[in-house]
Amino acid sequence: MELKDKVVLITGSSSGIGKAAALKFAQEKAKVVVHYKTNKTGAQLTVDEMKNWGAEVIAVQADVVKPHEVKRLFSEVLKAFGTLDVLINNAGLAKPKPFLEITRDDLAEEFDKNFFSMVYSCQEAARIMQKKDSGKIINVSSICGLTGCTSILTFTSARSAVTGFTKALAKILAPNIMVNAVAPGFTLTRFWDKMTDKEVKELLDSTLSKKWVTAEEIADTFIYLTKNDSVTGQVIVVDGGYTTNI
Repeated sequence: MELKDKVVLITGSSSGIGKAAALKFAQEKAKVVVHYKTNKTGAQLTVDEMKNWGAEVIAVQADVVKPHEVKRLFSEVLKAFGTLDVLINNAGLAKPKPFLEITRDDLAEEFDKNFFSMVYSCQEAARIMQKKDSGKIINVSSICGLTGCTSILTFTSARSAVTGFTKALAKILAPNIMVNAVAPGFTLTRFWDKMTDKEVKELLDSTLSKKWVTAEEIADTFIYLTKNDSVTGQVIVVDGGYTTNI
């Protein structure tokens, strides 16, 4: 898929990986929808930066945990651009909590934000893409969904579900709508801000690359999957060799 003038929706793109992806797609001359839930300032700054390059971009607020707001989000996309070519499900949240203290509400919250929200968005995207029999869907998973991260068990469980869902959806939407997942490793975002230097060193020493994955490197992976018309049903791991090293 050539990206010029393609319409790309990136959930959770007011900061971090989502923002890096929005900027990358704008550089490729795509039309970008910046989605946010509460970070209106970050979303507007992202939009302003892209508009300075002459990019076609809008920002839309929605809580993607709520199906009716997901429908409104996609309606805004169609209203602005008339179609959707690429969906990147990036929004999510991880909340550490000891296993024996986890409640049903904790599980429900994490699955809402890290799995069910993706399902709702994929349904709306599929309705649009099936009409023209083309499109790309990329779900952001995590190495936790592959290896099991004990400190964020609820998040790990939800991201594990993303893997199976992605593979099944790829079969459902084949052959002309490609569905993949990206599993980032230790990516330099605000999530790690409270770590000490010692904790950071121990974390990065567990990788082969001995360094953070950058948000831009994850965004580059999104670009690759969007341009490639032969990769589907895959989970692409970008982790500096962590999963090889454990």
